[in-house]
Amino acid sequence: MPRPQKQLIFLVLDMLMVGIAMAAALLLNATVRSDLPGAAQLVPLIALMMVAGGVISWRLQLPRIKLNAFETRGITRTALFSVLTGISAVVLDATFGTPISAAVYLNLVLLLMVLSATWRIALRHVTIGLYRRSNRRMRVLIYGAGQTGQQLVAALRHDDAIEPVCFVDDNPTLQSLVVSGLRVHAPSSIKHLIETKVIDRVVLAMPSIRQPELARIAHRLRSIGCEVHALPSFAELVGEGELRKRVSPVSLDDLLGRGRLESELPGVSHAYSGRRILITGAGGSIGSELCRQLLGCKPECIVALDHSELALYNIDKELRDLSEGLNITPVLGSVMDDTLIAEVLRDYRIDVVLHAAAYKHLPLVESNVIAGMRNNVLGTKIVAEAAREAGVERFILVSSDKAVRPTNVMGASKRLAELIVQDLATRSSETRFSMVRFGNVLGSSGSVIPLFEEQIARGGPVTLTDRRVTRYFMTISEAARLVLLAGSFSRGGDVFVLDMGKPVPIHKLARQMIEGAGYSVKDDKNPDGDIEIEVTGLRKGEKLHEELLISTDMLTTPHHKILRAQESYLSEFEIATAMKDLRQAVAERDEILAREIIARWVEHGEKPAVKADEAKSL
Repeated sequence: MPRPQKQLIFLVLDMLMVGIAMAAALLLNATVRSDLPGAAQLVPLIALMMVAGGVISWRLQLPRIKLNAFETRGITRTALFSVLTGISAVVLDATFGTPISAAVYLNLVLLLMVLSATWRIALRHVTIGLYRRSNRRMRVLIYGAGQTGQQLVAALRHDDAIEPVCFVDDNPTLQSLVVSGLRVHAPSSIKHLIETKVIDRVVLAMPSIRQPELARIAHRLRSIGCEVHALPSFAELVGEGELRKRVSPVSLDDLLGRGRLESELPGVSHAYSGRRILITGAGGSIGSELCRQLLGCKPECIVALDHSELALYNIDKELRDLSEGLNITPVLGSVMDDTLIAEVLRDYRIDVVLHAAAYKHLPLVESNVIAGMRNNVLGTKIVAEAAREAGVERFILVSSDKAVRPTNVMGASKRLAELIVQDLATRSSETRFSMVRFGNVLGSSGSVIPLFEEQIARGGPVTLTDRRVTRYFMTISEAARLVLLAGSFSRGGDVFVLDMGKPVPIHKLARQMIEGAGYSVKDDKNPDGDIEIEVTGLRKGEKLHEELLISTDMLTTPHHKILRAQESYLSEFEIATAMKDLRQAVAERDEILAREIIARWVEHGEKPAVKADEAKSL
């Protein structure tokens, strides 16, 4: 109903309550007196009283008070309305000269006060009940029956989408009591409550406890299988005292060890506009960002290839939502499928290949040597050779700083992939091959930042392999832009690197993230700290410091922040020999032979990353 109609109905109800209250007061008085005036005298008086009550109600704005907001303030106005109506009745009685005792008007005030408040409260409950019956409400368990928990319940009682069900509190004196209309239970009964009362979410309403303890409680509750949220105090929300940020992110400039370069890297739309582009590993961190940035270049077609059905589905859906009429083609398959790769290049007449498909998680590749070498090395060879055969205009390999003097299988596999591309670049007249090498990418799957965030959320400890470890960092946006720029700068066989500033000490990064989340570091100097940094020791094949360059010879590019490395590479015969041996190792699943191939061929002609007699230890 429109608001004016509701107000009119409320006004009429208030006027009716005046008449009913007066009639009830007279009936009560009639039980002790028999000399009351007749109906002919009382009806005009009651009618005028109803009109006066309506005027008073309107002046006090009682009809304007929403039913859902009728609480203490509304009841106070109702009491004032009753008193003023009683006074107006006394004045009218004196005017009409009817002999009605003062007890009648006292009863009138009391009855009118009860009736006016009752019909509003009753109508409020009926209306809310009818409204909520057709909508399922989220059922919430509140952990903490203190002041914040009680305030939360009071607030949620006005919410049509959320229903507070019960309290849980660690304080034994509160358990089994009823607080704000809800029963308080012990924490040991949470699992039973969630199952029997169909709880959808647990809200932690304990802002005064220490953050690590809050994180531990949240972790324990999530293990039960329920969604958990933490609530700050209401005083903090409105700014009383110091508003402490529960999770204050560390500055990206601090994480990178330098300023961000997105604004310094030029656009590359001219190199990809109107082109037909294949992106392998399109569902991964780098591959998906490449897809997003290419949308702004207005290519003719984007072919997204990935072996993960879920990753491919997600990026395909996102691209279709973001693009307007752009031809997006998802291809579900592996870079090891040479027939599929050849068909995709031919059928879609691909102009540019961005090869981002790779196994990159160092510990996993270290324990799955054959799978890592097969995908990263032979997969690159299949895609690169198919690109050359199809006459693709550009081929860009996404590489890693771990390919520089590698001490692990993942890095060695990426260096072999680089050597394959460098070899093909010397024998290709149509396709321009290039490589892009960069460090750790913030926010990518398996990177240290999400790991530290997860450990901090659990209350620690934060694990660190060595206090001396340093790494280069860049954003996903920088990494993708660098890959695209490399394609536009490519002359053939180039290795592009980004001037990434100074490497960042991981121990410093861990401290920044802990302190940025509002905690203190627990160590010898601060034994009462919140979260400890635990040193676990270097993993197998892990370096203390990563490098971006094999040699010191550098050439400039059209952009001062991007450099072109001059590095030696294997001959066509040496590559053929290495690939023959690697195929044999993969076919026979001979891990020892695969490691010997790495020891023999990786970094050939440069300072060897792995000596032959260290093959087994690699």
